[in-house]
Amino acid sequence: MKLKVEDLSYKICEDEILSNINIEINKGDFVGLIGPNGCGKSTLLKNIYRVYKPYCGGIFIDDISINKLNNKDIAKRMSVMVQENNIEFDINVLDMVLLGRYSHKKLLENNSNEDFFIARQSLKEVGLSNYEDRSFLSLSGGEKQRVLIARALAQKAEFIILDEPTNHLDIGYQFQIMDILKKQEITVFSSIHDLNIACFYCDKLFVMDNGKIIDYGTPEQVITNDLIKKLFRVNANIRINSITNKISITYLPNII
Repeated sequence: MKLKVEDLSYKICEDEILSNINIEINKGDFVGLIGPNGCGKSTLLKNIYRVYKPYCGGIFIDDISINKLNNKDIAKRMSVMVQENNIEFDINVLDMVLLGRYSHKKLLENNSNEDFFIARQSLKEVGLSNYEDRSFLSLSGGEKQRVLIARALAQKAEFIILDEPTNHLDIGYQFQIMDILKKQEITVFSSIHDLNIACFYCDKLFVMDNGKIIDYGTPEQVITNDLIKKLFRVNANIRINSITNKISITYLPNII
């Protein structure tokens, strides 16, 4: 699945939050979106998955405008996992994952044997096969995130959008979740807070600042001392890790 964003701008009242955004993500890409807090990352993603509506520009999935697709058509093509998962009601883990199957069902249609098989396979994929009957709200933060990834995988969409999926998780859960995502044969577009994680897992990076895309390329092309200083007002030592052959960033206090 291919995503294309053309000349997208978004306003709240008269304040322009996003300005002239152009993005193209090809099938099978694992692409990160980085930038300082408040730069517009979440707002851009919400425009793509139709929580917000841009005042100009277009968003296309496989060259079809998302405005021409209904909610079920969108859900068959694109799954979404967001930061804000303040779920007020409690259901068991298997039922939570089965919610990912709604786009494949008719109104009031019961879950089929295929639905249950896919949901259980998705739980197995995230290492939670024995959690089916557990209360969702009783889980730890990392376990909840894995269940929500399983729900997204059960949706069987070819493209997944994630809004900082590892935010507020300890380092073990962060790598576990990114490992799960990386091995899927799907297209991924994710905002990522941790630059080292972004450099390790992403094929390409879009860089945002003040509501605009200011750079795009491989981590090696994009991540520089000047960029980090400009965006985050901190010095850094950037090197290639001899074990991973990926960029590794060490942040340096300004007193050094």
